[in-house]
Amino acid sequence: MARIAVIGAGTGALAAAARLAVAGHSVVVHERADTYGGALGHRTRDGFSFDTGPVLLPLPAVHRDLFLKTGKQPLEDRVRLTQIEPAVRHLFADGTRTDLPNASRAGVREALDSSLGGGAGALWADFMNRAREAWDRARRPLLEEPLWPNWQVLAEQEPYPALRQRRLLRRDLTARTLAEIATLELGDEPRLRALLEHYALAQGLDPRTVPASAAVLPYMEQTFGLWAVEGGMRELARAMYERCLERRVTFRFGAEVTRVVTHEGRATGIEVAGGAGGENDDHGTSAPAEPGAGTPRFEAADFVVAGIAPTLLDRLVPDGTPERADGPPTRPNHASRVTVLLALRGSRPADAPYRTVVHSHDRDEELGTLFPPLPTLPEHPTVTVHRPSGPGHTPDAEHEAVILTATAAVSPPERFELGEEHEIRPAYELFADRMIAAAQREIPDLSERLLWHEVLTPYDIARATGVEAVPAPALAAGAGQWLHPANSTGIDGLFTVGGWSHPGGGLPHAGMSGALVAGLIVEGPGFRGSQ
Repeated sequence: MARIAVIGAGTGALAAAARLAVAGHSVVVHERADTYGGALGHRTRDGFSFDTGPVLLPLPAVHRDLFLKTGKQPLEDRVRLTQIEPAVRHLFADGTRTDLPNASRAGVREALDSSLGGGAGALWADFMNRAREAWDRARRPLLEEPLWPNWQVLAEQEPYPALRQRRLLRRDLTARTLAEIATLELGDEPRLRALLEHYALAQGLDPRTVPASAAVLPYMEQTFGLWAVEGGMRELARAMYERCLERRVTFRFGAEVTRVVTHEGRATGIEVAGGAGGENDDHGTSAPAEPGAGTPRFEAADFVVAGIAPTLLDRLVPDGTPERADGPPTRPNHASRVTVLLALRGSRPADAPYRTVVHSHDRDEELGTLFPPLPTLPEHPTVTVHRPSGPGHTPDAEHEAVILTATAAVSPPERFELGEEHEIRPAYELFADRMIAAAQREIPDLSERLLWHEVLTPYDIARATGVEAVPAPALAAGAGQWLHPANSTGIDGLFTVGGWSHPGGGLPHAGMSGALVAGLIVEGPGFRGSQ
């Protein structure tokens, strides 16, 4: 039985902890905050309850596998999942509305033909067939297996196929980016372009530069569907935490790890800030320790699993870089998210879609301001409007809770370090006003119904996760810029888990990282993923 210290209690770390504990190891999770869940946060006020991170669950097979492998009760016995319908409404710049059904490619084709005109559905269906080829080629190496030692193969080979030309002497057309797919394969139809590019934008990726392999993002959603968790996504985090407790994982909240201790190139334990580390109670919370109280406490471990961003891990390993010298290049992530919580009087209309994407009136302005060289906040953002249904979101049936999200640029990292949130927050507040104005295109009476609203900025994300930016899923091609560091590191016995390590951000990917780390520790470096 090995002693395993886990840093952080995000969903990737929880998945790894549960799997390692069921394999017979002694697992202790150290979380600097006073609760679990990482990005799966929630906010309550006046009887309203809001998710502050992901609102819907894609690819639930990952979490079903976790519960199947770590206990008797399946996922559906711990949380209630509902496949939403439609999966999404798109409100385009010209006012066109398109409701896309959940996990039905034939239904999506029919909906696009009906709303955008004959031929739009066929163009999209042909694109999805090519996206399936990319998924089939990339699925195992980019989701189900540890990052290949020869990761350069993934970096150099584009899994998205060229568009074959049927006429003689015509070259096949090869799209290098997601935006080029829209130009070459979707007839440069502005609404189809907006539909496609949103899948990158929602992940904080620039469709003009992200490789064509990002075509797997719409393929995953439209093939495997989206689920809502009754009571909000926090219930999923609670279920994962409780599964860990059942497997006798120990949690220490308010426990800030200050150093990963190494000896002769191997991790031998961690140091925890003095006075930190209240044991878990039945609710997964404890009173955080006062910063700097006492001297650091050493805790020996045979393995250390770090569920934190690379920039944070670098600070904990002062004697050597934790990343492999031969790993993929690191690419700064400038994208984050602004979330606006809306408390509305009046009940939620029964026919309201759970999720609506309100597209920007000015695509070029939005992309030009969001991404380098000078990322800032756009005047005309694309806004996703979430209108959760079911119990647990409002004080009664005569009110509605609405969540708005939009991709946003992060402030320079040094400003967060200096604690200058008060200087930048007014810009985010104005951006939130523009988000609310965009949402009124979907909810015309929003202003009259609004009781109050609350704005969550990248600073709030940093308080929950340690960094302002939001990680994106790993993608092939693009010279490896969209890959994430391997789960094993340049230090023996030190592993990384969660959205900032392979296979990247998003709930399914974070869950898979937990499975990969557990496999590498239990089965050794030869582990090549579940068979």
